[in-house]
Amino acid sequence: MKVDTFLVERFMAKYQPEVELDIAETCVKPFTLGEFLSFVGEEEYLEKLKDLTLNYGYEKGLPELREGIASLYKDANPENILITRGGIDSNFQAFYTLVEPGDTVVSIFPAYQQLYSAPKSLGANIKLWKLREENNWIPDLDELSELVDKKTKLIAIINPHNPTGAVMDERILSGIAEIAEDVGAYVLSDEAYFGLWIKDEYAAPTMADVYDKAIVSRTFSKPLSLTGLRLGWLVLPDELVEEFLLHRDYTTITASILAEKLAYLAIKNISKIYERNLGIIRENYRVIGGWIEKEELIDWVPPRGGSVAFLKYYIDMPSKELSVKLAEEKGVFLVPAWCFEMEGYLRIGYGNDPQKIRKGLKRFSEFLENYR
Repeated sequence: MKVDTFLVERFMAKYQPEVELDIAETCVKPFTLGEFLSFVGEEEYLEKLKDLTLNYGYEKGLPELREGIASLYKDANPENILITRGGIDSNFQAFYTLVEPGDTVVSIFPAYQQLYSAPKSLGANIKLWKLREENNWIPDLDELSELVDKKTKLIAIINPHNPTGAVMDERILSGIAEIAEDVGAYVLSDEAYFGLWIKDEYAAPTMADVYDKAIVSRTFSKPLSLTGLRLGWLVLPDELVEEFLLHRDYTTITASILAEKLAYLAIKNISKIYERNLGIIRENYRVIGGWIEKEELIDWVPPRGGSVAFLKYYIDMPSKELSVKLAEEKGVFLVPAWCFEMEGYLRIGYGNDPQKIRKGLKRFSEFLENYR
């Protein structure tokens, strides 16, 4: 199997660990284990786990964890929830289970590269549903209608969107569902940033509550600040559950029962965690927005959800070169649009501590002085 280089992952692996001020981080300020247990009022929880048998656990995942996750959706059944090893595993399981050589897969673009490169490696015919800044990064349903065909197996979307922070509202999601239904396609909705809304009125429904052939991928990493658990989940239509289990027998089999126990505490306290994390991203949004108002070489389409956004820059320099120079000269890390096969933008993350964001932006302004 031939796979394309995963540009954003390789770039981040090379440059991110060395910088002093990483303001591209996509996860909202991860907890330490001690902070998390204290936050949810379970300081003695590790003592309770001493008698936990570290076996394979449960095929679909810890039952009480799946029950808690199912309660987040209108009609989800715990039997339709599969616990996975992160959102990236959730997405891959969808492609590995469904995609055959010659199938058409329509992917939103720009996007987390997995959504189009993984099905491409499985022999799919990839069609890119391109977003445009002049449309505020909101997709055009008429263009989707032109892209789908009788061989379309899957339409892959991200909501809230990575890397722009755009949010598809219920009208757009319903339109996608109608188009998918016309050709008998599933919709893979990567909802890794779900629940992180810049304003409450920007909240969108989950695709699981919109379309009965939706496959929804979520994670404990971005919105719940438990990146190190490496856990996510899938919400599946009835007819796909056994097929997914058959395929995961060849990949993950099960997730970690120890991690699932900790994840259950997060689901029990999900409203409290969201309250914490919405405070962080909304404060950073204000900080970045105020900085952009004063920074003549930078602009953006203000994001509506998630913890990332695209900064448009007015410098005659390729984005990869700019990002590397910024890291080397100022110790500040931003992801170049080159990682998303585009130019003219840098991806910023705003889940960090606000003080780190302020310091990073101050140094970025100092860097930009040479190009005014």
